[in-house]
Amino acid sequence: MVLANDITAPVAIDEFESHGFTDIYNKEKVALIMDHFTPNKDIKAAQQCKKCRVFAKRMDITNFYDVGDMGIEHALLPERGLVKPSEVIIGADSHTCTYGALGAFSTGVGSTDMAAGMATGKAWFKVPEAIKVELTGSLNKGVVGKDVILTLIGMIGVDGALYKSLEFQGEGIKSLTMDDRLTICNMAIEAGAKNGIFPVDEVTVAYLNDKVKEPYEVMEADSDAVYSDTVKIDLGDIVPVVALPHLPSNTKPVKDAKGIKIDQVVIGSCTNGRLSDMEQAASVLKGRKVHPDVRCIVIPATQKVFKECIEKGYMNIFLDAGCVVSTPTCGPCLGGHMGVLAHGERCVATTNRNFVGRMGHHTSEIYLSGPLAAASSAVLGEIGFIDERSKDND
Repeated sequence: MVLANDITAPVAIDEFESHGFTDIYNKEKVALIMDHFTPNKDIKAAQQCKKCRVFAKRMDITNFYDVGDMGIEHALLPERGLVKPSEVIIGADSHTCTYGALGAFSTGVGSTDMAAGMATGKAWFKVPEAIKVELTGSLNKGVVGKDVILTLIGMIGVDGALYKSLEFQGEGIKSLTMDDRLTICNMAIEAGAKNGIFPVDEVTVAYLNDKVKEPYEVMEADSDAVYSDTVKIDLGDIVPVVALPHLPSNTKPVKDAKGIKIDQVVIGSCTNGRLSDMEQAASVLKGRKVHPDVRCIVIPATQKVFKECIEKGYMNIFLDAGCVVSTPTCGPCLGGHMGVLAHGERCVATTNRNFVGRMGHHTSEIYLSGPLAAASSAVLGEIGFIDERSKDND
């Protein structure tokens, strides 16, 4: 599979055409998803999307997703059953590594490599060394996949897995939901990894059963596989964490960051915009109000998730709490639209990056967390954690 979005696809299309290619290698194996600046935020964004629409129609691309039938790409492709175990997926977006949760090799590439992939169905890689991440135990109540990957990045650093594969193993895996695994693999790139990958087990198969109709092959690590390093994590030792500015590795327990005043909260993105993330946020916000000094933006990652939020009553909870709910978009995550930060503002976000200027003004600050901590902070007006089982922690 080869994929791109409304920012990276136009560059790839230009490269594709400038090299004289006239046909893509397989109309079923190219996906173009309009998710970053859509609905179009300005004239340039409109032109970019138009270029993608024209190209998709000319090439008869099957998997073209536009306003009204789209979602944030790395949530949408698994949801639509477009990625399977043992496949190779390249995408002109660095968080393409998400699909390792399904036992695939998936990684981000540049738009030029994307163009070559569309034309030939081939890509060139140096085979990465692998780091074994051995997981034991199980997560405690209130701890989620985002806390696992932030903890790991805090342990090894943003370049701790540079051009290596993060291979997750161990009996602890069975306690992780598919959404946990998708979140963990999504942020493998934030440790410098070429990809992250989980073994295919009963949880994976159950997830794939109602989505993937075609047969697929399951591959697993050789018993004598050699690893460049081994990192051991007892999931029971992990607590809710937050990554402080300006690196995902600058992590500390939420309780140790308590009291930092904030201006905005964003709950969504390709990292944490799935239904379970919405459910976690709703469990905290139910019966509560967003702090008057805070803007809380909730973004379901796909149209399907949006609809399920309505059906399950989460949308009323968000609106009654004082949140604004957006159509699926990557907008605020990259400081594009729907939540750009002003001078000196602070935001708690369930997104994946917090470097200088990522969400707006270069003096603004981003604190990365899971949905429970983000929703709690929205209510408190400062970084903190509310146990959703109790009203006594407000």
